[in-house]
Amino acid sequence: MSFCFNFDISGQTNASQEVDGNKAEVDDNTPAGPVKEAKEHLPPSDPEFLLTDGVFETITIGTLPPLHFLNETVFERTASEREDREKILSRREEKNSDLISGVYEGGLKVWECTYDILEIMEKEGETFSGKTVLDLGCGAGLLGILALKRGARQILFQDYNSTVIEQLTVPNVILNCEEDDEDLKSGSPPPKKRATDLSKHPLMRKCLFYSGDWRTFLPLVLKKEPPPKFDIIFTSETIYNTCYYPALHETLHKLLAPSGLVYLATKSHYFGVGGGLHLFETFVEQRGVFSLDHLWDGAEGLQRHVVVLRFKKQNDN
Repeated sequence: MSFCFNFDISGQTNASQEVDGNKAEVDDNTPAGPVKEAKEHLPPSDPEFLLTDGVFETITIGTLPPLHFLNETVFERTASEREDREKILSRREEKNSDLISGVYEGGLKVWECTYDILEIMEKEGETFSGKTVLDLGCGAGLLGILALKRGARQILFQDYNSTVIEQLTVPNVILNCEEDDEDLKSGSPPPKKRATDLSKHPLMRKCLFYSGDWRTFLPLVLKKEPPPKFDIIFTSETIYNTCYYPALHETLHKLLAPSGLVYLATKSHYFGVGGGLHLFETFVEQRGVFSLDHLWDGAEGLQRHVVVLRFKKQNDN
């Protein structure tokens, strides 16, 4: 499996990233341009069109259940046939970029750190039974789908782009609602009747889907009664831009349950974008809300890490 990184960050307001000893200044600046409004997405009543001509892959890690997801290459080749009100599919192709700041935030790609969290979950034997889970910056949704298949009570999938939610996350969840389906085993997408049945599957009723900037997603989701709190929050490859740290931190602060855990996977540094683990660790330390511990540190290649955040004991939620 190969990974390449192409970023387009023109027109972006950069936060200060000076590091002096243990101090890293990260301003509360945010990317230039209008804030992307958040909205909730309901699963389609007839999802057959989402799976038409779809080719899926399956990943299996140890004792974890198999996770199915649409093949990225085939998805890209059929992009012109898909509904895309945001025009991110065409703009991504035009710029040959995996990230266009403020326009497309990389959700169509399964980034390698996602697999690192999956391996940690397999190692720890997390069952998710009865827990509430937030997959923040979900993209393909593999982490939330794992929680769904392992007994979570509710899963909320969030991504910056509505196209990602509608054209990738929701179809992937539908694909995984019935892992014993013979059509999945044969490598073919479900036929229309079967896809419709899966859209009404009991597991789908456990899922919520949102898109939008974290600055608008948070107040929108907090309007729910009662306001949600999540036992586990997954977030992978979301700290590449220091401008987003204040909104990410606030989202984690407001949505994590008092005894909850945030599993965050990241690279040491994101060249061309500027963020990375050291800057985020320092930012978290300065805020004084969370403790941060390393669960796994990769030593080869472009170093990757999985860390866990939890509220400091003296913090009053």
